[in-house]
Amino acid sequence: MMRIATRKSLLALWQSEHAAGLLRQHHPDLDVELVPLSTRGDEVLDRSLSEIGGKGVFLKELERAMLDDEADIAVHSLKDVPAESPPEFELVASLPGGDWGDWWITCNGAAPADLPPGSRVGTSSLRRQSQLLAAHPDLEIVPVRGNVQTRLDKLDRGDVDALILAAAGLRRLEIEREHWQLLKPPAFLPAPGQGVIVVQCRRGDERVRRLIEPLNCQVTAARVRAERAVVHELGGDCRMPLAALAEVNGSSIRLQARLASPDGRQVIDASGEGAVADADRLGREAAHHLLDRGGREILAALD
Repeated sequence: MMRIATRKSLLALWQSEHAAGLLRQHHPDLDVELVPLSTRGDEVLDRSLSEIGGKGVFLKELERAMLDDEADIAVHSLKDVPAESPPEFELVASLPGGDWGDWWITCNGAAPADLPPGSRVGTSSLRRQSQLLAAHPDLEIVPVRGNVQTRLDKLDRGDVDALILAAAGLRRLEIEREHWQLLKPPAFLPAPGQGVIVVQCRRGDERVRRLIEPLNCQVTAARVRAERAVVHELGGDCRMPLAALAEVNGSSIRLQARLASPDGRQVIDASGEGAVADADRLGREAAHHLLDRGGREILAALD
């Protein structure tokens, strides 16, 4: 038996069913079931994540279920997982694939440069906000939270003129929109770990670890190590306008990282390339580069 703790949103359920399917492929005789749970992050939508506890608000109920032996593992979007995991748990597998991009979505096909000053763009991400305002300072940011469809409804009602959403969620839910475009490097970098699904278990649970380890993708795991090393060195959470993208090519890995002020007036970039085995070091070096070139001042202003 393998019990998977999961949030109740359609996207979280899709991701957990995806992990369950991979488990059944690797272990045909294993009985796998989902344990859907509600989290504070899903319930409180009228305040920002930083106000209600940061990224961890999506994890605590799932982790509690594992500690209470109501679940064996939990499946998460990696970008929702804080840089520091509680000592009782560990991330065992990064699943293959996942689109790391952001989509710009409108009702009329207007690009960011086409919108008149004062147009409203829906996002609650400081990373998305800072990068958008860096290029288009006359736009107005409108905080939006909730599931994917809730956000799209705000666009369709005219509450906002444009939305920025993660491509992975839209693709996984097979949501199609007529007017969208990819926000891509170098102007726009994703969140560290964006599009990656990870599996978490209790530390020291060797039976579960052995069952989960075959799901781990080495290429995705290398990307995760580099991007998460940047987050870890900066003490990152959802209140930080931090972007990072690592791309693996054979035995080498290239990392781009960006820290910006929320108003987009200050943007600091770092990049590096090295062996996949040095992914962690590459991330740490990028983080120190960001700090040394003005990042400390940006972070201090966020407190």
